[in-house]
Amino acid sequence: MIFLLAGTSDARELAIQLCAADYPLLASVVTDSAAHSLTAAGVAVRVGRLDEVGMVTFLQEAGATMLVDASHPFAAKAHRTAMAAAAQRGIPYLRFERPSKDFSEQDGVTVVDTYEQAAAQALLRKGSVMLTTGAKTMDVFARRLLEEPDVRLVVRLLPRADNLDQCQKLGIAQKDIIAMQGPFSYDLNRALYKHYGTSVMVTKESGAVGAVDEKVQAARDLGIHVIVIGRPKLPYGRVFTDMDEVIHEVNQRLGVSTKDAEHSGFAEGIFPATDGPDWTQ
Repeated sequence: MIFLLAGTSDARELAIQLCAADYPLLASVVTDSAAHSLTAAGVAVRVGRLDEVGMVTFLQEAGATMLVDASHPFAAKAHRTAMAAAAQRGIPYLRFERPSKDFSEQDGVTVVDTYEQAAAQALLRKGSVMLTTGAKTMDVFARRLLEEPDVRLVVRLLPRADNLDQCQKLGIAQKDIIAMQGPFSYDLNRALYKHYGTSVMVTKESGAVGAVDEKVQAARDLGIHVIVIGRPKLPYGRVFTDMDEVIHEVNQRLGVSTKDAEHSGFAEGIFPATDGPDWTQ
């Protein structure tokens, strides 16, 4: 059975393709919405976070013979947990992620390695800073920028109660919160930048599937400086960016398989959450 870390649209497509190739597979996601998206496509899924010990135990109990990590490019904790758990179980670890985008040669774009560096660059430029990197690292920017008289920090994040609670705790004013669910088109990004008088936009290099192109192009067309945070540099070994290559590698390692839910121990459905630390950073 293949244990696949999912949660993104491209991971969902990879899960569907692996199932279509007749491999027993169980996808693991963090949110109910991601789970329902997979089950709607006929993919068996479990919901909830796993720490390293929990993942090792789960892999053993499930009889997993391979771990495919297709979680978000910036889910560094998930990647480290998966690599360590697969090594402990002695099973292959395959890393799949959407192709990256190179912004280093583009005018009006600064590429950095960390959130702290991004916050420092934003402070140097001042003005109206729109943060589009999500809620989990929002505190890094709040600490550096909120008390600066020449900086307005505007945050764009998912419309979830915990995100809004965090904004309140950090002291981010309601007028500076954009609580919206993406994807965001070029035109919508442009309209938001103009509405908030944005002079600096901060984003993550999450790839074309993550709609980073629309954010960056709309900003550059308005003369807004863009700060792009590069992906975490982790010792994955080989990284696959093409789904056909992943399936070929699975075939090479496991052989062409016939799906058998009885043998895998799992049939189509959703399995309950397992508590564990947050692995999405």
